Amino acid sequence: MDKHRCGWCLGDPLYEAYHDTEWGVPVKDDETLFEFLILETFQAGLSWITVLRKRENFREAFDYFDYKKIAGYDQDKVDELLQNPGIIRNKLKVHATISNAQAFMEVQREFGSFSQYIWGFVDHEPIRNTLANYKHAPATTPLSDAISKDLKKRGFKFVGSTVIYAHMQATGMVNDHEVNCFRYLEV
Repeated sequence: MDKHRCGWCLGDPLYEAYHDTEWGVPVKDDETLFEFLILETFQAGLSWITVLRKRENFREAFDYFDYKKIAGYDQDKVDELLQNPGIIRNKLKVHATISNAQAFMEVQREFGSFSQYIWGFVDHEPIRNTLANYKHAPATTPLSDAISKDLKKRGFKFVGSTVIYAHMQATGMVNDHEVNCFRYLEV
């Protein structure tokens, strides 16, 4: 008997594997939070599967999301990234990745870790929604609006409320698995 999965991932083995193992699992380590934040910013205006299919290329191109290295990228590295067909070659998003790495480290200095900062918005516990159908999940919430506004104030770019809500879902800050999905209670 097949397990019931959220409808958004059905039909693509990569999407289903991501859903089954990562999506909605609470992430508390800064390295993974940074990776998801950057991937979400590149996703802005595109579908998540597009980014997911290029994830390994992104990891290689961006030094496995080592934010300390990324914060120091120079124009030569930017030019190299913009020539890389394996990633989404958007000049503004590449530059945003560098400034986001710098802002990320500022948040770490202020809060001890990015995890402490971002999870503080949900009192360090996932919000558990009760969706019967993934299509009823919101694209934004007042909380994602507030986090987006605060991140922008801190110098982050491409972190609109929709990007932030997707980040919250991906990193388990909010559980938006459908209630009859086998992952709902697991995460």
